[in-house]
Amino acid sequence: MNLNDLTANVLQQQRSTPDLIADALREAILRGIVQEGQSLRQDEIATQFGVSRIPVREALRQLEAEGLVTLHLHRGAIVSVLTIKQAQEICEILSALETTAIELAIPHFTESNLEKAVEILQAMDQTTDATRLAQLNWEFHATLYAIADRPRLLTMIKNLHTNIDRYIRQMSAQVNYIEHTQKEHYQLLHACRQQDSKAAVKLLKQHIDTAGIELVTYLKQNANGD
Repeated sequence: MNLNDLTANVLQQQRSTPDLIADALREAILRGIVQEGQSLRQDEIATQFGVSRIPVREALRQLEAEGLVTLHLHRGAIVSVLTIKQAQEICEILSALETTAIELAIPHFTESNLEKAVEILQAMDQTTDATRLAQLNWEFHATLYAIADRPRLLTMIKNLHTNIDRYIRQMSAQVNYIEHTQKEHYQLLHACRQQDSKAAVKLLKQHIDTAGIELVTYLKQNANGD
């Protein structure tokens, strides 16, 4: 799949033009079709979508707010590069926010919620596609956190996940990473089923902290973060 394919897909959706453009560019960044440090020329994007530069600018501002794009006065839009310090900070914040979300959610789980989470994990067991795994991973966590009924908290968590998602996708190509991540997912789900808040928080914190350490290691091995 390339940027043209993503463009065609999103244009079929009934959404505002800036949102559609942002969706296509976001997915292109997450898939690695558009690389970190690469320029995003507004005129070229506008031509590709058959629109003026105004909705393109709005889309780029959305992506800037998500941390995926950096806007420069004279250089235009550049795909953001995640540094090691930024990765550490994001994972630290996620650890605090996600453990709060799961603690709030625990008392409200129903069998229906839990079965939906099981189905997502089973789907993850059946795929090796990095993009699909990333999507399912978010769906699993979002399914658990949504029960807390804290939409702003969930939005904050999602935005931070988006910041590191492209790197997590690259890491997921390593078989061992997926295996131990899935094991932790099932352990977390068991704690939720037992409504064991203390165990769930401990498992989730360990899950996120471990992923953070692995992400930092990955960035050190593959980039010049600072």
